[in-house]
Amino acid sequence: MQSIVRFIVHDIEDFPIVWTRRSEIKPGYAVQWEHEMDALMTCTDPFVIIFEEGQPEEAHEDRKTRGLWLKRNKLLLAEQCKAVLAIEPDSIKRAALKLQSALVAKAFGVTMDIAASAEDARSMAYGLLGASPR
Repeated sequence: MQSIVRFIVHDIEDFPIVWTRRSEIKPGYAVQWEHEMDALMTCTDPFVIIFEEGQPEEAHEDRKTRGLWLKRNKLLLAEQCKAVLAIEPDSIKRAALKLQSALVAKAFGVTMDIAASAEDARSMAYGLLGASPR
């Protein structure tokens, strides 16, 4: 994937799998996140976003900024992004997150699911993309 945007929040090295770096989720990150998401939306290839295990809480302003972007870009995101996956190894937490993800998926039009490990998430992503792992 070619882009003039420098990706910091997302790791696109394994595109069409896009990893969200937990180390970059810090107050004020949403502006960079928006630039990166705008760049991803220009790509014609579908992709899957995977959130690394242990994502930190985000600041209210960042959550608000992301939410507004997601509302503005709901239709295009649903076309381009085949799913958003999160990693949670704890089965009880994973079950709770699966319930929450159904509500978020309905609001933003993108399939969401929770995987037990990075390997499971990667396998799920390739399955959703109809591709073989590299």
